[in-house]
Amino acid sequence: MAKNGSADDGALTAEVADFVISIADGDIPEDVLDLGKKSILDGLGLALAGSVAASGGIVGAHLASLGLTGGPATVIGSGLKVPARFAAFANGIAIHADDYDDTQLAAAKDRVYGLLTHPTAPALPAALAMAEREGASGAAFMAAYHVGVEVECKISEAMNPRHYQEGFHSTATCGPFAAASAVANLLGYGRDMTAVALAIAGSQSAGLRENFGTMTKPFHAGRASESGLLAAEMAGLGFTATDNILEAPRGFFRAAGGGYDHGAISGKLGNPWTFASPGISIKPHPCGSLTHPGMTKMRELIAEHDIKPEDVAEVKIGTNSHMPNALIHHRPENELQAKFSMEFCIAILLLERRAGLNEFNDETVNRADVKAMIEKVDFGVHPEAEAAGYDKMTTIIEITLTDGREITGRADFGKGSPADPMSFDEVAGKFRQCAEYAGFGADRAEKVVATVRALETLADVRELTGQLVI
Repeated sequence: MAKNGSADDGALTAEVADFVISIADGDIPEDVLDLGKKSILDGLGLALAGSVAASGGIVGAHLASLGLTGGPATVIGSGLKVPARFAAFANGIAIHADDYDDTQLAAAKDRVYGLLTHPTAPALPAALAMAEREGASGAAFMAAYHVGVEVECKISEAMNPRHYQEGFHSTATCGPFAAASAVANLLGYGRDMTAVALAIAGSQSAGLRENFGTMTKPFHAGRASESGLLAAEMAGLGFTATDNILEAPRGFFRAAGGGYDHGAISGKLGNPWTFASPGISIKPHPCGSLTHPGMTKMRELIAEHDIKPEDVAEVKIGTNSHMPNALIHHRPENELQAKFSMEFCIAILLLERRAGLNEFNDETVNRADVKAMIEKVDFGVHPEAEAAGYDKMTTIIEITLTDGREITGRADFGKGSPADPMSFDEVAGKFRQCAEYAGFGADRAEKVVATVRALETLADVRELTGQLVI
């Protein structure tokens, strides 16, 4: 069917609800479950790292001010137990705090590759909090998580590109549907109650990209997770809402994007699973995904040619015209802005040959040598990258050295993408780094890795959440 779907597209919300309630443990292909385990482990590590971010302290203070103690759900990286919705809120913020979490890959050529949604940050906290509250098995938790990710990604893929291009943050806007779907699946809702949960979630959809480079970007993910969980809880209590929130003339797709591609979602849920195709990308660096192809290639060029900082005269980085629309901080002043600065990401690799959690901090961003190197980086649109299409993150690198030599490179995809995926062991290595950054003991980190590797065998997911407190 044509794009700009209308009410004539049929009962799309009912179709989504039917998918949500139809999936149980055992219904998801083994390869998809294995891919999901990597993102779950990645998300848990990021929640630990995010718990010690500045935003983590503020969130903890906020929860304490509400007098929320003794609840059933764990705030990862703390000793705090709170009601499930607030655990989803806190853990969603923490997972996205360092902008180090996984990203959905767009399939359509009119989409900006990698710029649909961060699937795990809204889906995982809600699924985990409710599974912990209910004492659900590891297999049931995984099924709920996968349902949430799948609904979020297919909704995001179907949305008209205008939605993101004109300022909405799709993790924030599509994330509530992920959380609501995960909880509805876990609690065994029927079609009507699930449709209501989706409708309540749709009315809580919000988040603007102007807040990129501030604490409010991760707030989007936490709020999306909390909002979706709350939507499902209210539906379970008998709250009422429309039964066609997605496709209605005044519903989500038309209000938030001016329309949608019905064929990108109808009949496509779990067919194929997004984890299988086009895939989910796991980040090797704690910054915006659009920087990663260039960073991957730059690391290769630095190593291959033994490029030293003092050898660099100029670096030109060229991409398609949509990428600078997200990488908006050309002269960053703090770590959050640096995550959306191609100039910083390239400069820090030239200076340190690495770009991890320890490089993204205010002190490093404002170092004199960093600022000087940033001035040598020219970031803009390159015709070759533009011609490659928006379904890639094509990045052209042209380095001029002080002796007159020129070194060039091109990358369409970065490390961690389905084109160059991280193995479970590589993700486990990233988890260990995040755990160490949070002051989480090495022995305890190994126990979490082992538990996630065998997640389907857990009789009670609280065996996992009990390992994530500090």
